Amino acid sequence: MTNKMFQDITAEFATIAQQLCQSTVKVCSSSFGSGSGVIWRSDGVIITNAHVATHHRARVELWDGRVCEAVRISIDPTQDLAVLKIAKTDLPVATIGNSDALRAGELVLAVGNPFGDSGAVTSGVIHANKHYAVMADIQLFPGNSGGPLADCQGRVIGINTMIAHGLAIAIPSLTVEKFLHARHPIVEAI
Repeated sequence: MTNKMFQDITAEFATIAQQLCQSTVKVCSSSFGSGSGVIWRSDGVIITNAHVATHHRARVELWDGRVCEAVRISIDPTQDLAVLKIAKTDLPVATIGNSDALRAGELVLAVGNPFGDSGAVTSGVIHANKHYAVMADIQLFPGNSGGPLADCQGRVIGINTMIAHGLAIAIPSLTVEKFLHARHPIVEAI
């Protein structure tokens, strides 16, 4: 690989990370810290973890520093998923990928707010892809929960939820889509 090719790949990766940062929010639902969320729809629908959205109302900070009040419109603690809604429109929406198409060894990146540090990016590889979870060898910390796990093209393929045995565990994007459509079919029309 030539130096120019490496520079091009690095620049493209940085652009993808910046786009992901713009569709990732900081979620503060309690006085015990913050987590992350993903702008799933341009009408203000945000996906996060149930353990992040612990209250009916939350404060959401957008990538540009604007702060919005959010209402939790759905929660499923068994899947560790929650849907928040803010009154903003024309938001930078994440591109959603097909979590079933992932293979072990693929490059991934995660964006979140570990320890309250907004827009932190980390990278790694897919360790395993199961129908119930995407496992990645990627370094996450408290505050990354609810944020996106994305493929190297910037498509969100999971919602980071926990660390187990040194691996990041993410809820597959297809599970999130099923949750949205089954629990709140009206979400698309909000």
